[in-house]
Amino acid sequence: MESEMLKIFDPQGTCLGKATRHEAHKAGHWHETFHCWFTERINGKDFLYFQIRSSVKKDYPDLLDITAAGHLLADEIPVDGLREVKEELGIDLAFEDLHTLGTIHDTLVSPGFIDRELCHVYLYKEHQPFENFRLQKEEVSGIMTTSLSDFEALWFANRKITVKGFQAGENGEKKLHEMQVAKKDFVPHEDDYIQRVIHGIRNS
Repeated sequence: MESEMLKIFDPQGTCLGKATRHEAHKAGHWHETFHCWFTERINGKDFLYFQIRSSVKKDYPDLLDITAAGHLLADEIPVDGLREVKEELGIDLAFEDLHTLGTIHDTLVSPGFIDRELCHVYLYKEHQPFENFRLQKEEVSGIMTTSLSDFEALWFANRKITVKGFQAGENGEKKLHEMQVAKKDFVPHEDDYIQRVIHGIRNS
């Protein structure tokens, strides 16, 4: 995976060439990713779905994150990102099912790791019952959901909230689960990225 080739860019989106995934993260090169947020509106209220990252993930294990996301390889375009939804969640979507929020910059920094992403962000706005999810256990250990307003309060007002969903057992069985979470329990995306996603959902 670290040897996968990615296109690298300047902050304005001009392609500078290619680098391995490892090189891109070590040097902090901008590169393309695909983000798909599952969301639904019930009685006028918006809800978001989050994945729980697997405990065996190298980066940000056990934290809540975008419903499905991944890097776009050097020879790929955004529609190819649908493979991430299929691989991680076991759900087949068509590109026509998605609503685009455009490209949003996001940077994640940890020791020895600078992940500067040009994120192609999409919404999937239809209900998916939990029984439809077939999780890739090396990547995802559960799916949780909460209201958009509660998530906004968590992120920007430092409130604890309750999320509900399921976690997958050793044999893939789904166990209903709810827990109280704080901002520290989520992958630390930039505030501007989160604000643009929230605004996009409310206005879609």
